[in-house]
Amino acid sequence: MTRQLHLNAFLMNTGHHEASWRLPESDPYAHVDLAHYVRLARIAERGTFDSLFLADGPHLWGSVAQRPAGALEPLTLLTALATATEHIGLIATASTSYNSPYNLARRFASLDIVSGGRAGWNIVTTAGAEAARNFGLDAEPAHAERYARAAEFLDVALKLWDSWEDDAIVADKAAGVWGDDSRIHPPRHQGTYFSVEGALNVPRSPQGYPLLVQAGSSEDGKDFAARYAEAVFTAQQTLPDAQAFYADLKARTAAAGRDPDHVKVLPGIVPVLGSTEAEAHEKEQELEDHIVHTHGVANLERLLQLPAGSLDLDGPLPADLPPDTAIEGARSRYTLVVELARRERLTVRQLIGRLGGGRGHFTLAGTPEQIADTIETWFTRGAADGFNIMPAVLPSGLDAFVDHVVPRLRARGLLRTDYGPRRTLRERYGLPRPANQHTLATLV
Repeated sequence: MTRQLHLNAFLMNTGHHEASWRLPESDPYAHVDLAHYVRLARIAERGTFDSLFLADGPHLWGSVAQRPAGALEPLTLLTALATATEHIGLIATASTSYNSPYNLARRFASLDIVSGGRAGWNIVTTAGAEAARNFGLDAEPAHAERYARAAEFLDVALKLWDSWEDDAIVADKAAGVWGDDSRIHPPRHQGTYFSVEGALNVPRSPQGYPLLVQAGSSEDGKDFAARYAEAVFTAQQTLPDAQAFYADLKARTAAAGRDPDHVKVLPGIVPVLGSTEAEAHEKEQELEDHIVHTHGVANLERLLQLPAGSLDLDGPLPADLPPDTAIEGARSRYTLVVELARRERLTVRQLIGRLGGGRGHFTLAGTPEQIADTIETWFTRGAADGFNIMPAVLPSGLDAFVDHVVPRLRARGLLRTDYGPRRTLRERYGLPRPANQHTLATLV
């Protein structure tokens, strides 16, 4: 079978552009409207996307003056969307820093069962002192410590998902035996960060465990992805950078003893579509004209860990910024933003405009043909296995992509025309269902 694209719809309230809520078409209350998300999920399903994705964080980010703030808890929202869709995968962000393995493993197993095998977990370690202070900490844990905790967290979650063998439920009414206790395997885990004794109180789910997704691009993040991830969301600004990231991650995956084809790399792309290139740029400019730059400056100072008032809106970034190795927060995003500003010699105002659409993801304004050309180029030249589609405005941007870009990708043989017999999210991503570790031990 010819290699085909994997498309994920990254849904963010009124759209990824920070000023999208100010457009006449936008509903400022859409971020808490279930009907809005049902509509978006069905549009993506019409476009035969593999999955949709909800970002999340355990704190109120930034100023509520800037854009619609706060969000419905993603696993709750995705459970509702599972009943409103039939095919599309449902990926939720959840933090290993501010959750416990038992409760989170149970919630994801439940979503996988309710959805018939369509759940995915975007694993994040959560940077930032704001989140830390919501959980009784004075400061965020160090970068390396967050990833060490994440590794143990995931190891425990895997033990919990495997604590029921697939055939543990006997359901023998005549004998009066519902389940086989010998096929239940409590983790009895004692580690550095977690102590978890008992088996999960949910049977093994249709996929065995959810699709494991990761989004960190630091050195620790890439090592973590090579060990665990089955899909990787990444932010890359240029084709060479994307090719380098792709080759590096695939090599690390192979070195970790895994099949590199079992890790799908999906860069983010923010498409702004017009019937002509000029129309697309007009739409892009309209959004940029609605940016409130005081918010952008505050966000940039927070990312760069600078004191308030440090940045000159019409000057360049300071020459004496700290190296990325000194950053304990969003290290890979820090590097991307600084390199973008230096490479293109952007003023702070220009940089804020570039970041307004996708916070560092690749923004592309053009015709449907031009968007399809870029997607095909990155896909065929070793930069991506698919894309995290991040419409600048929702729902119109997702509608436009499905109506005008998807048919072109299908005509080029790059994207499926229907979902076919593959039912689970793992099957859509071309991944095997993981065998239960206890069943494997018995077979050996």
